[in-house]
Parts: sequence; structure tokens; C-alpha cells
Amino acid sequence: MNNKIRAVVVDPNVPGRLALKEVAAPTPATNEAIIKVASISLNRGELRRASTAQAGWRPGWDLAGTVETPAADGSGPPQGARVVGFLPSGAWGEIVAVPTHSLAELPRFVSFAQAATLPIAGLTAYHIMKKGGFLFNQPVLITGASGGVGNFAIQLARLSGAKVTAHLRTSKYEPIVKEAGAHHIVIGEDISPAQQYGPYHLIIDSVGGDVLGKALGFLGTNGQAVVFGTTAGREVTFNAGNLYALGGASIYGLIVFHELKQESASVGLKWLVELVESGQLRPHIDIEAPWTEIADVAQKLVDRRFPGKAVLHIS
Repeated sequence: MNNKIRAVVVDPNVPGRLALKEVAAPTPATNEAIIKVASISLNRGELRRASTAQAGWRPGWDLAGTVETPAADGSGPPQGARVVGFLPSGAWGEIVAVPTHSLAELPRFVSFAQAATLPIAGLTAYHIMKKGGFLFNQPVLITGASGGVGNFAIQLARLSGAKVTAHLRTSKYEPIVKEAGAHHIVIGEDISPAQQYGPYHLIIDSVGGDVLGKALGFLGTNGQAVVFGTTAGREVTFNAGNLYALGGASIYGLIVFHELKQESASVGLKWLVELVESGQLRPHIDIEAPWTEIADVAQKLVDRRFPGKAVLHIS
């Protein structure tokens, strides 16, 4: 193996602060496999971190590729296996070392591009569904439904038999949400029209602000709101008296990194990959490009110029 590889690193002196640079090749721990990366997926969270990180920091959570060297302890996939994987940082490189508990093998008909969308957005939606419990015939409200997590959440809730209401702030993404399987769509800054389709067993919110404040009033008895983002504001005002009077209603703050401490990423990734293989889960990819365009694509994602996932391929 070469002593140097190319990877995406923070460079404050270039537009977008992201550039391809030579870095030291990884030295794996005994439970880590060396992966030759084929595709990566971008998420706003890692880009926000990159916007303030020091020079040389390596972003990247999502990756898909091929096992070049299996883990020394014998765990995980064999050499040559096609895999999807997750790293807490540094996934955007030609060669990376990934713990085997964060890898899942890919079936023949699941592409690297499809797989690369799954680690953060897919696992977040997966863990939200676990918090929702038994969803058959239950009303579910999803705010910010056009994003990567929202799109996966619509599909997974629909697969679970839920009655899905999706909230969008703009109508231009309505066709995407319909295709994902939403039964009802509410459009605009005011989420009040969603109340008619409740009360909700599960509310999935990535918006915060006034949207979450109003949505909490639509919960039913024993209902749960799972909050994983606050794109419209971190401060939320709601009627606490109405919430506790319902009985059993709760608010859960979800960040996928915490959930992955309780259950290894490989568990959820294996399940998601099987759903993609069977055609029951369809990743929505808006942009595919070579990773040399990382700075440009990253800026488009930050500026919300497209709703779904961006996948870059490593040449």
C-alpha cells in the first residue's frame, strides 16, 4: 500500500474550504478493514463542521466501496466484498479504515451510489422508526419531508403501514414527496392544516421553531415527537399543559451518533440494504458527480439548491 492517499480535507484558503490533498494512508486497528472507497455521500452536518474546522481536518461520514484488506481479527467482510460503511469523520478518502461493526455487505444489485446515501440519512430514519414502535394504521407527521432523512422516513413509515402526512415549506418538492409515498401533503410555513390528519402517534421533526411548536399540539395520547434538526430555529414555544394532559406523550431528541452507541451501524445498514435490494426503499439522489467537484456540490447542498442526496464518485 502507498504511504500517501488522496482525501478531502479542510483548506481555509480555497473556495468552499474543501480540497483534495495527499494525506497519510490509514493504519488499521485489528477490528478495522481497509476499504477502497468508490462513492461518498454528503450531509449538511459534516459541512457545517467543515465551515469552522481547522485546516487539515477530514470530514466525511458516508462511504461505499470494496474491502481491500479484511480486519486482522477475522471479523467483518472478506477481501473483495462490496460494502457500505460509516465513520465519525474522515470517510472521504481513496482508502479508509472502518471498524467492522460499522460495515454491511452489499448485495449484487445495490449500487455504490445507492449504498452511499444510507449511513447517516438512512440510519437516522431507521432509528426514528424504532422510536415510533408499532406504526400500522397510525398517523405519522413528517416535517422537512423533502430532505434525505425525510424522504427515507416517508418510505419507512409507509412500509410500516403508517398513514403519512408530509410537511413542506415549498411546493416545488411536492412530486418527490408524493413519489416517496406520503398520503397527505401540507405546504407552507403554517403547519396548521396538518392537524386534520391527526392526532399523531409519531411526529418526526427537523424544522424546530414555530413549526415544531404547533406540531406538538397535534400529538395524540402516548404519541411521541422525535426531533433531529432545527433548520427554522432552535427556540420552540409550545403549550406544555396540553402536552402532559394527553397522557404518555413525549419528546425525544435524536442524534444518530448517540443511537450508534447503543446499536452498531452494521445492524441498521444491513436492514436498509436489504430493503434497497428488494425495491422497497429507493434512495433519492439529486446529484452524482466526481469527487473533484466536492466544494461546488457541498455549497449547493448548504444553499439548499436541491432536496435529496448528493453522491460523489472517487476516480
